[in-house]
Amino acid sequence: MDPIVKRNRANKRKGADWEIELMTGLRSVGEDVERLRLTGAEDEGDLAIREDGGLFTIVEAKNAKFEPGPFLDEARRERLNFAKHRGIDPDLVDSVVVVKRRGKNWRQAYVLTTVEAYFGLDTAE
Repeated sequence: MDPIVKRNRANKRKGADWEIELMTGLRSVGEDVERLRLTGAEDEGDLAIREDGGLFTIVEAKNAKFEPGPFLDEARRERLNFAKHRGIDPDLVDSVVVVKRRGKNWRQAYVLTTVEAYFGLDTAE
């Protein structure tokens, strides 16, 4: 097998393992979380957490080199796709990126969002 193909498969497996670890951990503390499996241009993120009042948080789980800007851009697109596919008002769907820390468990992962999203500020034009 081509070394690049082998490496890509291993990285994909590590990413999937991280998603499962994060999902299992969140469930263990009482979160209502499910794994999403749509890929491609209409991807909806990796995990969806159902919150009270019909709210959702979409999680983009990353086990990769730390690149906050592209990660947050991807999470925003996937939040909008999730809302669109379900006919939900996008204002009812938040998104975060959870980045695995090397050698740490899911509880010590980084959670990324923007100041705008965190504080519920109106979108800057």
